[in-house]
Amino acid sequence: MAIEQLQRDGYLVTKLDAAISWARKNSLWPMPMGISCCAIEMMATASPRFDISRFGSEVMRFTPRQCDVMIVAGTVTYKMSKVVRKIYDQMPDPKWVISMGACASSGGMFRSYSVVQGIDQFIPVDVFVAGCPPRPENLLHGLIELQKKIQQEGTLFPAQRGAPVMIPETQPGRPSAVSQ
Repeated sequence: MAIEQLQRDGYLVTKLDAAISWARKNSLWPMPMGISCCAIEMMATASPRFDISRFGSEVMRFTPRQCDVMIVAGTVTYKMSKVVRKIYDQMPDPKWVISMGACASSGGMFRSYSVVQGIDQFIPVDVFVAGCPPRPENLLHGLIELQKKIQQEGTLFPAQRGAPVMIPETQPGRPSAVSQ
């Protein structure tokens, strides 16, 4: 009876939910899917200049069973889409996806029969990061937005997956690392 009352009042559930969400958002382990030139920018986010480890994401694993966020960086062909989907299916739940760059998000400049015009056709995408290739700062901004989304989603009684977040190519009010 006490459990139902706590669940109805939300005190215990809310506190436990907040603690789990906080732990999840601060320990994202990326599965890097560096397919093209965007992969170089993704690798640069691990350098000391950009330092992805500030967000708990320095553990880039190349095995899907140890990852909870997939970063698809680059052009995805229809032949490769089956592999990307298989790796996505092997990741444990909960899992999230960041689409990095114009090619992964919309096919980019490649309007051919072999290129997928956006990975959201075969896997659900949580954050789209624009650019060709996007700067490491934009990927970090996309990671921050994903952390906000994870914090809002909840863990014990998860709702439907929310709408994807769009990260623009340039961010107003933020200086570029190139100009520093």
